[in-house]
This record gives sequence, structure tokens and C-alpha cells, in this order.
Amino acid sequence: MKFHSVFLVGPMGAGKSTIGRLLSAELQCDFHDSDKVIEERCGANIPWIFDMEGEAGFREREEHAIDELTQLDSVVLATGGGAVMREQNRKHLAARGTVVYLCTSVDQQLARTAKDRNRPLLQQENPEQVLRDLFAVRDPLYRSIADIVIETDQRNPKWVVNELKKRLS
Repeated sequence: MKFHSVFLVGPMGAGKSTIGRLLSAELQCDFHDSDKVIEERCGANIPWIFDMEGEAGFREREEHAIDELTQLDSVVLATGGGAVMREQNRKHLAARGTVVYLCTSVDQQLARTAKDRNRPLLQQENPEQVLRDLFAVRDPLYRSIADIVIETDQRNPKWVVNELKKRLS
């Protein structure tokens, strides 16, 4: 079955990877995670890329990956939380598929990312403030390209996938 690709955007800890994998299984299509694609291509994890190339170097790699991945047919793509920071990414996502904003609260993000050492932007003294600052900047960008907005707080990933399937059809 051919369908419009689905691109998941939202902050870290919103459930993009988990929901993306489940949704792609339901839709019987390929799943891609832009962060994983970047890591595979580099042979290094994201914290290492940030250390070696800075955020700008990582965002450059991310822009290339998103350009390629959004050109694939009938896929589910989970993007990194900061992918919307580049205008080119927003254009590609908005033009090439259905954009779903998985919205979650900062409290939920903190709970879900507390033990994750693979998130360079949270390896600072006050991760809560970092998340609040990121939300203030990124939330309007997510909303500007979203075709569908779903709140994921206190929601089981299966529920979110079923809700998404309803809204996509």
C-alpha cells in the first residue's frame, strides 16, 4: 500500500523513535530514525559528533540526512528534536510528507531522558532549564509545519499509534 510518508517531530523524550517503530509496523513500511542514520554513516555516536564537530557540524550532517530520508516513498521517519531549527529541514519535512508533532511536557521529557547519556544538550548543570529554553524556541517551529499534533504525556505508545492511524486515514 502506497501512502504519504509520515515524519515525526517533537522534543527529545516525546516518543518519536518508539512511536515511529510501532507505527511503521502497523503501516507495514520502513522506519528510519535520522539520528541513527547519522550515527551509522559516521561510525560514531551523537555525543562524539557534537564533541568533534560542534552542534553546527552535527546540524549539517542532519540536514543532508533529512533531505535524503524525506525523499523516500511511504516511510515513517523520526527526526531529532532540533531538526526543525534549520529552515531547509522544515521545508523538506512540510513539503514531502505528513508532519506529526508529538508534543510532550518538560516534566515528561525529564522523566523519560533522566538516565540517557546520549543527549549532549542535557549534559549540563540544569537540564530542566535547558529543556524549557529549547521548548520556547522549538515549539512554534514544530507547530508551524505540523499537519497533526498529538499530546503524548501519560499516553501509552500503542494509544498514540492508534490515534495517529485514525487521523492519518
